[in-house]
Amino acid sequence: MDWQSKVKDMGTLEGPVLVFGGVYSNWQALQKLAELAEQQNIPPSNIICTGDMVGYCAQPIEVLDYIRDWGIHVILGNVEIQLKEGQEDCGCNFDDGSRCDLFSRQWYPYAQAQVRADQVEWLNQLPEFIRFEYAGKSCFVLHGGLEDTSEFIFESTSDNRKLAILEQTRSDVVLAGHCGLPFHSLVNDRYWLNPGVIGMPANDGTPRVWYMLLNDQQGFGFQHRSFTYNHELASQLMTGHQLPASYAKTLSSGIWDNCEILPEEETERQGVRILLKE
Repeated sequence: MDWQSKVKDMGTLEGPVLVFGGVYSNWQALQKLAELAEQQNIPPSNIICTGDMVGYCAQPIEVLDYIRDWGIHVILGNVEIQLKEGQEDCGCNFDDGSRCDLFSRQWYPYAQAQVRADQVEWLNQLPEFIRFEYAGKSCFVLHGGLEDTSEFIFESTSDNRKLAILEQTRSDVVLAGHCGLPFHSLVNDRYWLNPGVIGMPANDGTPRVWYMLLNDQQGFGFQHRSFTYNHELASQLMTGHQLPASYAKTLSSGIWDNCEILPEEETERQGVRILLKE
């Protein structure tokens, strides 16, 4: 089945649009984001999740139930694809035997055992991609790559790689997830935007997590936003369920256990506070 058959067309959106990814079963972060959306009067019809609702943290059931009932737009991340297909690993494209791979053998079976059959059925109804028009631009939402959902695309990834996907999808804007870091790239007058994730900090030494707001007040615009939440509780719950202690610590320290998935440029920024304009 080709990727075109997995695209949901949402038509045209207007007004502020909130985009986020990587909840990673972090119920505390998701609750805070929902509060922020309500405070900013952003309706569910203008909220988009780039996938990986389920992951490292302790409350996949609560996260899936809330997102389903919230009624926002959401695509499948690699974790959801693996869950709905009954696979035995997270499909995150980690190297065999790496620390990320070893940790995934703890959190993925936990999540798989927790998720209910009705939740898996809901996952089966979700698209892998979303397309919509916004402020005169064609926008395309994906998780990682186009043919490979687990492809890691970072700020330092070549413009040629980003442009290839922008051209394949005939898009002016790509909204992506998966890599865990917020960034934006301008490629030949087109945009590759990653809002970051809310379930884990961005490896910058702070517990902040990230999302993005699109605006159409003066043409196409976007803004990175960060927030803090009750990360102490989220960490305690991970510890109580014997999930990876290093990841539980990351929620507070803001430092990833390792930089195995990161290119050299992003690795060098570990512990350096992100200063994206908010």
